[in-house]
Amino acid sequence: MIKVKLVVIAWFVASFSLGQSFAPPAGQAGSTAISKDSSIIVNWATTCSVTRGFMNISDTTLGLASFGADSLAIGVATGSSVVSLGDRGEAVLTFSQPITNGAGPDFAVFENSFSETFLEFAFVEVSSDGVNFVRFPAVSETQTAVQIDGFGSVDCRYVHNLAGKYKANFGTPFDLDDLIGSPNLNVNAITHVKIIDVVGSINPLYGSIDSQGNYINDPFATPFASSGFDLDAVAVIHEGIAEVNNPFFESVKIYPNPTTSIVTVSSPKCHYTITDLSGRMIEEGEVEHSFSIDLSNQKSGVYFLQLSNSNVIFTERIIKK
Repeated sequence: MIKVKLVVIAWFVASFSLGQSFAPPAGQAGSTAISKDSSIIVNWATTCSVTRGFMNISDTTLGLASFGADSLAIGVATGSSVVSLGDRGEAVLTFSQPITNGAGPDFAVFENSFSETFLEFAFVEVSSDGVNFVRFPAVSETQTAVQIDGFGSVDCRYVHNLAGKYKANFGTPFDLDDLIGSPNLNVNAITHVKIIDVVGSINPLYGSIDSQGNYINDPFATPFASSGFDLDAVAVIHEGIAEVNNPFFESVKIYPNPTTSIVTVSSPKCHYTITDLSGRMIEEGEVEHSFSIDLSNQKSGVYFLQLSNSNVIFTERIIKK
C-alpha cells in the first residue's frame, strides 16, 4: 500500500511541477487547432506511402498494424477514414505543389482521436528533395513517472510540435519558421512530409524521445490492428503556385507519361531529381536542354520529377506502367 501511495504521489508531483506551456484543446481560447473546413486550407496531400510498425513493439509476435489503406490519408480529412501506422510506423506524403513558408502555420496534420484527451502522437519531418528530412522540434512536458496505459488520457497543453495534439476534424499546425536555416532544406519548397509514430512508452527499450531528451508518454500499449498514430490527412495552408505565364513552366515537356521505361524531359538549364513514393532518390543531375530517365529497372508505380533553378521549382508525377 505504501508503495502504491508513493507512486501516486510521484505522478501528482510530476504532473503539476511542469507548467502547461502550450495551446489548449480545439474550441478553447488560445487553441491553435485548425478545422478541416477552415478557409485557410488551400490543398491536401495527393499521395501517401506507409511503412507499417508493430501492433506492440514490446511483443513483436503480434505482427504489424494493418488497419486502413495508404490512400485513406490522401485528400480531405474525414475524421474516420484513416491509415494506422503502428509503433514507429511511417507515412510519406507528397503534394501537387510544394508547401511554402508563409505567415503563421504552413500545413496541418489530422488524426482521428474521438476525444480531447485520448491522444496518440507522431513526429513530423519535412523535405525539399525527398531525401534529406528535417524533424520539427517536438516537446512533451507530460509526466514520465507513471506510464499512461492503452486507454489513458493526455493533456494537449503539455505537448508542442507533435501531430495528434487535437481531436478528430482538427489539425495540428506546423510552421516552417521553426526550421529556417536547417541544412539541405528549402523551407519555401517542401515536397515531402513524413509522419513517424511516437511510441508512447516511458520504458527506455521502446520509448520515443522529444527534442529536449524527454520520453513522450502517451497511451501504450495499443496491441490492435489499428495500433499507433491514425493518419487522417495533411492539409496545405501555404503552397507554391506555378505561374501560368512563367517561361520555365511553359517550356517544360515530359513524354511519354505514363511510360513503360524511358521518359524524355525537355527543359531550360536546371537541376533535376527523381524520387519514388517513399522519397528514395532514383537519379539526380544537371541538365542543359533535354535528358532521358530510364525507369525500366524500377517497379511500376508513381515517381516524382523535380526541376529547379535559382528562381523556380517544378514538380511533376511520372507513372511507370
